[in-house]
Amino acid sequence: MTRRIALGWRTWITATAAALTIAGLMASCGPMNGAGGSNGQRQVVVYSPHGVDVLGDYERRFEEAHPDIDLQWLDMGSQEILTRVTSERQRPQADVWWGAPSTMFAKATKQGLLAAYRPTWADAVAASEHDPDDYWYGTFKSPLVIMYNTNGNDAQTAPQTWDELLDPKWRGKITIRKPLVSGTMRTFIGAMVLRAESEDAGIDWLRRLHEATEAYMENPQFLYDHMKRRADLVSVWLMPDVVLQRDRNGYPFGFVVPPQTPVLTEGIAVLAGAPHEEDARLFYEFVTTQEALAHQAEAYGKMPTRQDIAQASLPEWMRGIEIDAMDIDWAAFEEREEHWCKRWDEEVYRAQ
Repeated sequence: MTRRIALGWRTWITATAAALTIAGLMASCGPMNGAGGSNGQRQVVVYSPHGVDVLGDYERRFEEAHPDIDLQWLDMGSQEILTRVTSERQRPQADVWWGAPSTMFAKATKQGLLAAYRPTWADAVAASEHDPDDYWYGTFKSPLVIMYNTNGNDAQTAPQTWDELLDPKWRGKITIRKPLVSGTMRTFIGAMVLRAESEDAGIDWLRRLHEATEAYMENPQFLYDHMKRRADLVSVWLMPDVVLQRDRNGYPFGFVVPPQTPVLTEGIAVLAGAPHEEDARLFYEFVTTQEALAHQAEAYGKMPTRQDIAQASLPEWMRGIEIDAMDIDWAAFEEREEHWCKRWDEEVYRAQ
């Protein structure tokens, strides 16, 4: 029987507790980097923040195409993945890292945590959407949006800009995913600093947002459930995830794309020292074919980076959407992200 570990949406745990918890699971289920899975199958282990819908679906699809391979996955936040992969560098437990902002993959590359691999479709993505030495490649473009509950607001009454979130009318009606473990929210913190006149002004803007925020949610599923229960709430989140929860899971969610919104490039990589490197590449290619990316666009709202995907194979809403993307030097962003998040933690979150 395939073993699934999906802690990211079920419980909040610190990085240390996570390591202890997974160690216990591994002891009871068998080593994740063992020679084979159930019935002598080969194994592939995937770390991903894409959630149980996507991971469960592609576990089934991959195993149907490759019945001799047992796919295992661990669902958790992007920063949690980076922390975990770093702690496992001497004895890697996973094979593939599927999903996280490009800045996280850039950090992992600098730390020697990724293995170079040039996929068969490498020439179909822009130079800015992959590592120049093939350590990671972009799979999806994910704009940040303002998410709202459609039972209480619509596309006209919800906040239209980032600054409108600071309007007194939204005070106590903003809920946010806990930022420091989330690559998405870490990107949001950095982007709000960059758009300000100065770093201090950006931190002040984030402080005012914090003062208007009624709660921080420990993981995405808690965020969705909390917003579903309160019709007046708004949040900041990834557009594809809002679409997924709306169209696939029936949550009453809509979104507004603010002007000058950050657009994350989410990537995929084979991990350095992957215990099952050949099969890791097989999975890498499987989830990034034209057919797979078209399916992920239709079923999960994922906007592919590959430029050779036929527009007719994408959902209609995706073909017509207009996004005013914030111009960000992502290499410089990655250098400063940790500093900005540290200031947010010390001067905003812990200061009150």
